[in-house]
Amino acid sequence: MMDGNKLDELRELVEFLKANDIAEFDLEQTDMKVRIKFAGEPAAAAGGFDMGQLSRMMASAPAASAPVAAAPSAASAAPAVAEEALHEVKSPIVGTFYESPSPGAPAFVKVGDQVEVGQVLCIVEAMKLMNEIESDVAGEVVKRIAASGQPVEYGQPLFAIKAR
Repeated sequence: MMDGNKLDELRELVEFLKANDIAEFDLEQTDMKVRIKFAGEPAAAAGGFDMGQLSRMMASAPAASAPVAAAPSAASAAPAVAEEALHEVKSPIVGTFYESPSPGAPAFVKVGDQVEVGQVLCIVEAMKLMNEIESDVAGEVVKRIAASGQPVEYGQPLFAIKAR
């Protein structure tokens, strides 16, 4: 498990990559492997920044046997208002969206379902951790925006809910 400093360094790396429009990043060392890929963006050229600096920054991070992606984990509580005053439930982290608790299981919610505050809507997997995403409003699910099994970014809308 990563300590707080290492996780902060990884968050800084993600922000650096976003700021420089870098869609994919791989770093392999003898004791560590990091792969970060942002969904829906073409891969940008890897020039324009110091790889040595990134390598030094990540040099003491623990080894990872699978792809790693991270972003700030503060949940977004502010609703995004659409034309029909729909509330968007957004991803609080970078990861992979899953609509059900396991393959073949029914989805947590589907379009037309009534949901309550705190009800689990989906899972976003990040760094091999399954994070349950809960509804922050009561209402009717009118749209599932993310596709199951697809990567999602921090702040990306997952569901549109018509609040009651």
